[in-house]
Amino acid sequence: MQRIPTIEWTNMRLSRYVLSARRMSVGVASVAALALLVALPGSAQAAATPIPLGTADPFVVLAGQTITNTGTTTITGDIGISPGSSLTGGPPLMILNGTSHVADPVALGAQAALGTAFDNAAGQTPATAIPSELGGSTLVPGIYSSGVFTITNTLTLDAGNDPNAVFVFQSAATLIAAAGSHVNLINGASPCNVFWLVRSSATLNTTADFSGNILALTDVHLRTGATVQGRALARNGEVTLDANTITRPTCQVSPTPTPTVTATATPLPTALPTVISPSPQVTAVPSGAVSTGDGSTSGGGSNPLGLLAGVLVSAGLAGATVVAVRRRRLNV
Repeated sequence: MQRIPTIEWTNMRLSRYVLSARRMSVGVASVAALALLVALPGSAQAAATPIPLGTADPFVVLAGQTITNTGTTTITGDIGISPGSSLTGGPPLMILNGTSHVADPVALGAQAALGTAFDNAAGQTPATAIPSELGGSTLVPGIYSSGVFTITNTLTLDAGNDPNAVFVFQSAATLIAAAGSHVNLINGASPCNVFWLVRSSATLNTTADFSGNILALTDVHLRTGATVQGRALARNGEVTLDANTITRPTCQVSPTPTPTVTATATPLPTALPTVISPSPQVTAVPSGAVSTGDGSTSGGGSNPLGLLAGVLVSAGLAGATVVAVRRRRLNV
């Protein structure tokens, strides 16, 4: 019979190993691809960051050219105009719980800060494109964009119990809140952290109940009875008011909790360990001659019993060796 060369078996074994390794590689790659597909949707929504208002923060109404008020309007916060200087329907028709700054350095600085805030809001990316109509929807914190925004009925903003959650809305043109519309904030959402970037003008129609900070490039118009929890800030144009209520919200940022380090005390032993006294090593006083270490004793004589014991031990060891050698030979 012809013997099969060993190299063929070796190649066969190697080919099996290679095939198994390839199958394993394909399996791992499939699992990795599936994990990537599952992970992608969770990272689609970018987190919005707070927009610093700087010196514009105290203002609830800020215009570039004019502020025109009709009817009794109640404002809690400061108002300002810069570089324009036209204020119509101010106090006493306007109930102002704050300070008026008209074409002064404070208003000028606030407008500069508004420009910085506007650019910050416009630069937040990536934004999630959503339909223009926001009414009837519930949104979580994030950055949202559309050509225009309209709010009919109720828009709900859900912070998910995060008091620092931020919502940024980026409109390419206008923002229009319909008459009687409402922006509802739930689960810790704060008007301090809701920002409406409007690249044209914003209009809140009659009795609209609005929340958030409007950062408009041109104008902001509040129709009769519209209310705002937040701010109406216009960079270049006018702000028009008509028997409105605008309130600067109280903004509180919850600090990050500091971890508490608890020291663990080492418990004391309930009882003292038992002390064991060492037993005496010598139980009897030895008698007889003292060994000198050279094989002799101080007595000079030899011990017959000791010599006999030594002979017997030697003989026993020799016998055991002979038996072991014979057993090995028989096993071989």
